[in-house]
Amino acid sequence: MDKELYIIRHGETELNKHGIVQGRGINSDLNDTGRAQAEAFYQMYKNIPFDKIYTSSLKRTHQTVHKFIASGLPWEQLSGLDELAWGEWEGKPSSEHALAVFRDIVEKWQSGDYDAKFEGGESPAEVAVRLTEAVDHIKSHPKEKLVLVCMHGRAMRLLLCLLTGKPMSDMGEFPHQNTTLYKVALTGDTFEITDFNNTDHLKELNNLGQD
Repeated sequence: MDKELYIIRHGETELNKHGIVQGRGINSDLNDTGRAQAEAFYQMYKNIPFDKIYTSSLKRTHQTVHKFIASGLPWEQLSGLDELAWGEWEGKPSSEHALAVFRDIVEKWQSGDYDAKFEGGESPAEVAVRLTEAVDHIKSHPKEKLVLVCMHGRAMRLLLCLLTGKPMSDMGEFPHQNTTLYKVALTGDTFEITDFNNTDHLKELNNLGQD
């Protein structure tokens, strides 16, 4: 194994909580739940000897791994890891109409139309180009053996398809709660998922929520 990536989704924001899509164009903060999720992840993985942290350019990813950054680990922002831009639909209230519109575009993607996008937004094909650039950048630093990557749900699904050689139409096969973890091993030019949708760090939080 040449490199191991710990890829996580950012913690919860208020828009996440209310089912409102935020995408690349809305730079929202974590809410209290998101900060608790970030803390839970830090407590479980703070002793992992990461060589480098990569995040998107959006502050919800910075806030999620803040304690790792504050500990002195090298950190780099890659805009290639930003969330897919939903264009005119970003920040719009969740409604029956909105859900229908999103269902329609996701169905197009799942049928292989990777150029479909909303007005002012990005298509999976466009996001794949910048994700590939980000991966190439991360791969170009062979001394960084253990890497923490914090990014976004839809972009993460597309990234996992690209890394594992799946068609992007399979993006729905990668579930993602806030701060869910996918571990991916790189050997040569081959990526393999070694830990799938791991949310062990959230168990205690979930238990607290039931009390």
